[in-house]
Amino acid sequence: MLRDLSLERSICNHFIAELRNVDVQHDAMRFRRNLERVGEVMAYEISKILDYHTVTVKTPLGKAHPMLMEKQPVIVSVLRAGLTMHQGVLNYFDQAENAFISAFRKPHGHGEEIEVEVEYIACPELDGKELILCDPMLATGTSLLLAYEALLEKGTPSRIHIACAIASAVGIRTIQKHFPEGTTIHCGAIDPELNDMSYIVPGLGDAGDLAYGKKS
Repeated sequence: MLRDLSLERSICNHFIAELRNVDVQHDAMRFRRNLERVGEVMAYEISKILDYHTVTVKTPLGKAHPMLMEKQPVIVSVLRAGLTMHQGVLNYFDQAENAFISAFRKPHGHGEEIEVEVEYIACPELDGKELILCDPMLATGTSLLLAYEALLEKGTPSRIHIACAIASAVGIRTIQKHFPEGTTIHCGAIDPELNDMSYIVPGLGDAGDLAYGKKS
């Protein structure tokens, strides 16, 4: 399932517009908060397709019978830009387990193949659990794919949900080709192309730098 919220009447469009806007991007705190809010929207949308059961809750005046999630997913962030969206998802799935993984894009020139190295992983047991992979910018999809393959050392999840602010058409095709059947993709927007440095166009720039400062 592929969900592009830019095609819908969604408050998420306001957050994405500010994330892209060069006149707003100078405010790092607002940039981080907008990515967090995108994560909150994605968490709400993903919550609709999880498994639920009916429980009984005693109130001061009687009993109610709400539908609650069977279990909360594991939230996974690709460091460092993913931390902002991770917090947004965690705001909604507040009892979720969490995992963090680094996927470092090595420097490359115009037209050169991207090399990505996974250096760090902190993760619970994953067998039979649903995962939400948070990655604000889904460009080629390579780092997210390598992160997922590294996570398989911790067990085989039952289903994968991918949450991103902006994706490229290339990244979407990578996910659809290499991830398991039943994977869902939730995007704030899908952009048509990548430039020679594999940045999304029109995109928004480097999400990690805008959120946390430039790297040396």
